Amino acid sequence: MFLGKIFLSLHHETNQNNCLRMKKIAALLLLLAMLTACSQKEQTYKIAVSQCSVGNWRFKLNNEMLAAQHLYEEDVKVEIINCFDQSDVQVRQIDSLVNSDVDLLVVAPNEYEVVAPVLKRAKEKGVPVILFDRRADTDDYTAFIGGDNVSVGRIAAEHAAGLAAEMAERKVLEIAALQSTSPSRDRHQGFEETMRQHPEVYYECIFGDWDDHHTQDIVQEVLKREHRPDVIFCHSDFMARGAYWAVRDAKLEGQVKIIGVDGLPGADEGIEHVQQGHFAATCVYPTHGELIVRLALDILTGKPYERQNVLPSVLITPDNVNMVALYGNEQMKLNNDLVTIQDKLENYFGLYYTQRKLLLASIVTILLLIVSVAIACRAWWQTRKTIRQRQSMNEEQLLFYTDANSRKIAEIFSTPQEKLPAPKKQDTLFAEQLNEAIRRNMSNPNLKMEELGEEMGLSRVQLYRKVKAVTGVTPVELLRRMRLQEAYVLLGSTTKTVAEIAFEVGFNTPGYFSKCFREEYGKLPGEIREM
Repeated sequence: MFLGKIFLSLHHETNQNNCLRMKKIAALLLLLAMLTACSQKEQTYKIAVSQCSVGNWRFKLNNEMLAAQHLYEEDVKVEIINCFDQSDVQVRQIDSLVNSDVDLLVVAPNEYEVVAPVLKRAKEKGVPVILFDRRADTDDYTAFIGGDNVSVGRIAAEHAAGLAAEMAERKVLEIAALQSTSPSRDRHQGFEETMRQHPEVYYECIFGDWDDHHTQDIVQEVLKREHRPDVIFCHSDFMARGAYWAVRDAKLEGQVKIIGVDGLPGADEGIEHVQQGHFAATCVYPTHGELIVRLALDILTGKPYERQNVLPSVLITPDNVNMVALYGNEQMKLNNDLVTIQDKLENYFGLYYTQRKLLLASIVTILLLIVSVAIACRAWWQTRKTIRQRQSMNEEQLLFYTDANSRKIAEIFSTPQEKLPAPKKQDTLFAEQLNEAIRRNMSNPNLKMEELGEEMGLSRVQLYRKVKAVTGVTPVELLRRMRLQEAYVLLGSTTKTVAEIAFEVGFNTPGYFSKCFREEYGKLPGEIREM
């Protein structure tokens, strides 16, 4: 009974002190919030980008939009999310963005019809929407910007007809991608309409998807026919690369011409394949992410803008490929430099605002010191009062704890030492935290060791030394090994394609993923799946 009175007395006293402190802390936090609000910078326009898929073309576009954040006078922040070819995920992502504080949406619809209702909901809530690259089955959007895919199909068809007219079979094969997407539908429309104007050429179309291996399988079957095609048009350079693999394996290089679409610079891309003679041509499908950001800012700031913004395309052939490659590589280098500059600017801005926050924190600290002195004085007086009260209870407490029955009761409130959990080693805790951090960021193909170290609270050098000491390998090697292990599990536990698994575990291209997988496990992903 006496012990209960002690507990109640102390609990009541503690509550009173806590309430007093909480009121004072709340007042200080309110003051800090007011000071911070007064120091806020000018309006920052938040632009959210909903990408439908991954690939080098979209990575280039993303970098261009990120580089354009500090290209114009207005202050803008670009945030990019990806649904990885899943329309239902894209619908949920767009709904979530519309309900947040986003100022404008930039959307590349995964499927022509599925995304239309969510765009209507965005319009009803007053959020402007820019469609880029792909269209949707709706008029509920603010503006469109992207290439003219019908024109791309026509350009490719004219070149294909010209090539076929000089060859034996005079046969042209189109391998069309998924018709649920607007670029594929428009490219097929333009190609088919133009080929019908060339009755001297036999034209055939086979519908596939955007995957290179699937395209390779289609072409392998076609080449087994008695009358093989002279020219093959694919809806992307990624698909055209699969067609080239089939032609190369059939030892028909030079006899079967291949035309693709995208025309990107860089290793294993369309321009390089034209230079090496693998493709007869590729049609440049423009990105121009900086124009997307400019259009968004014109809409947000009330400036005049065009609702339909069509970007021109150009055909790359062996005659002009070297000039285009030189220009494209310089453009890519310039864009990478802009991204680097943008990262440094963000660091500088972060330092500037940190200094401002430190100044505010100093002011608040002074105020806290003044309040702390007042609290300390009151606490000293309260402590003396409490000591006097507890001195009168010491005798009763001593009697309570020296009594045998009371000691047994007191033991109920204690935990035996042998039942306490064993402490973990620091290396074990570090390994568990690092494992969680890597798995959270595994799907990001552009994950940098600086970002991983920042999440762990370490610099890049500290992270390298710690991981090397604990695991025996570098952070990069550990990240690569964990990605491949996760891919191995997905191959045996899901029905996803090799390309889907490659992107899911953070590889930019399925080809590079397959190469790394074979180096790690001695077999290709397809062979593991067959086992």
